[in-house]
Parts: sequence; structure tokens; C-alpha cells
Amino acid sequence: MKALVIDDERLARKELMNLLAEYKDVEIVGEAVNAEEAEDLIDKLQPDLIFLDIQMPGKTGFELLESLDRTPKVIFTTAYDEYALKAFEFNALDYLLKPIEPKRLGDSIEKIRKEIHTVDEVKNNKSKLTINDQVFVKDGDNCWFVRLRDVRLFESDGNYIKVYFDKYKPMIHKSLNALDERLDNKSFFRVSRKHIINLDWVDEIETWFNGGLMVKLKGGEKVEVSRRQATKFKDLMSL
Repeated sequence: MKALVIDDERLARKELMNLLAEYKDVEIVGEAVNAEEAEDLIDKLQPDLIFLDIQMPGKTGFELLESLDRTPKVIFTTAYDEYALKAFEFNALDYLLKPIEPKRLGDSIEKIRKEIHTVDEVKNNKSKLTINDQVFVKDGDNCWFVRLRDVRLFESDGNYIKVYFDKYKPMIHKSLNALDERLDNKSFFRVSRKHIINLDWVDEIETWFNGGLMVKLKGGEKVEVSRRQATKFKDLMSL
């Protein structure tokens, strides 16, 4: 798997890369000293895995992830246990405390191997976000890596989007129009000005006022399909 090391400390990058030399299936394709450089390299190199420092000059590691449309596998590296307690304990995200212990690194690599080998990682058509891609969502002290197949609904709320998955509804700072352009239309459908639904989560469809439709999702939410979109939606769902 292709890996990228992101850390503003040269010695920390060198130490980690020396430890990673033991793992023949991990190919270090690059290193970055800050979030801006990392963003360019992630787009260019398309790594499977990134080792990401949290506290860096300029953007933090969290802010870098929030700026990405598509998130690779991530192992956080941090010298601050307080971040682990706040951001990681809640969702069991993988992190390594500095100085990095070889055994903990090995455990993290094995965990990532299993995820990559047991999930269908679609590498084609990277211009669109598919249900197999994952995104990073941060809401306060809570963080999630969410696979798009698990997101049933995107709802516009001003300059933010509410992301519905499991029992959560955190907000991300993106526009629904920009997201709509990136999502694969085989899996996601813009039902109205305010909503995009995951078609795999559609449970019931009923006729509604003025030629529109009402869709009930498997999560329980009811979303109106605008009259403008209703014909296209009927064709898509073979109604």
C-alpha cells in the first residue's frame, strides 16, 4: 500500500520512516511538512494510507482532512494524549502517541491491512465519490471516518451540510451544489434544493402534493422529492 508521512518535524518523519522500512508492503511515496503541501501530494499521489500529525503550523491535521473530498486511510500521530482522549476515544480512530512504539505501529498497520483487504476499494473513476469512498467529519471534539454507503441523507443548512449516518447528524462546511457535482449519480440523487439521498437507503415512496413524491428512508427520515425532480426520480427507480 502507498503511504504518505505528514509531520512538520523532520526527525519525527525520519524516525517513522525508519520504523516503516520493516513493512515490505508499505511503500513510502512521499512526505510533507504541513497541511498545504500534504493536500497537493494526496491529490497527486493518491496514497492508500497517510500518517498524519495533528498539531502543525498553519492548518492542523484535522483541518487538512476536512478540506479533502475523499479521505484515504489515516493513522494519526500525536505527542498530546489530550487529543487522543477527546477525538479518538469516542470513535476508536487509530492513533500513535509519540515517541512511537514499534509494537503499536505494527498493530495499526495490521488493522489497516485488514480494512484494505476486506473492503472493495474502488480505484477507478476517481473523479466521482462512490459509496466505497470515505469522508472525514468533525463535529466539536468528535470525529468520524464515514463510508459514503452508510450516509443516507445530506441536508443543506445555510453554508453547511448536515450528514445523516447511524444515529448522528454532524455538520460539515460545504455547499450542497459542490457536493452534488462530486457524488456518483448511480448511488446518490438530488431530490430537492435542500436534500441529496442515498438511493440504497430508500424504503418507501408515495405520491405527494402538486405532482411531487415523498420518500421515506430506512433511517426513518421523510424527504420530499420536488415536482421538478419527480419525473427523473420515477424513471431512475423504474416507477
